[in-house]
Amino acid sequence: MSAAKRRPSGRARNWSWNRLADAAARDLVAASDLRPGVLVLDLGAGDGAITRHLVDARARVVAFELHPERAAALSNRFASEPVTVVRADVRDLRLPTRPFRVVANPPFRGINAVIVRLTHRASRLERADLLVPRSVARVWSSRLDGTPFRMERAVAVPRSSFHPRPRIDVVHATIVRRSCR
Repeated sequence: MSAAKRRPSGRARNWSWNRLADAAARDLVAASDLRPGVLVLDLGAGDGAITRHLVDARARVVAFELHPERAAALSNRFASEPVTVVRADVRDLRLPTRPFRVVANPPFRGINAVIVRLTHRASRLERADLLVPRSVARVWSSRLDGTPFRMERAVAVPRSSFHPRPRIDVVHATIVRRSCR
């Protein structure tokens, strides 16, 4: 293993973070078609850009954030709101045992592991609205064939919607549970 890939045991990974602009967060939540009271996971919640709009949509939110200072700031910011902040790596998340949704701008590193977990046959996921690299959406649109889920759409999100701007193309990908027929 190269020195660049090694890390001291117990040390947190250095995840990159591309903060989502408020208008883009609002648009993502608006496009997610939420019902009041629905349980929604915000994976990689950062400073709460998406969380704020989920609360405004009257969702019950579980916000996952690995970075200790950001998790503490989220807890303080949403202390009087229906938000539970969990300090955890999104790849290690435990999924709810009841139906839930995901609306998130998750860390791009490890996103495949997150989608594997979300779309497992035992998952109670109803719908996920995720901002992901275009290449990831392309792969998963076919990888979901034969599973209880399908990729409904992948709409381009301007790089200017993030700070810092990502070097790759990003899309709003929607994964939905297939209807039982």
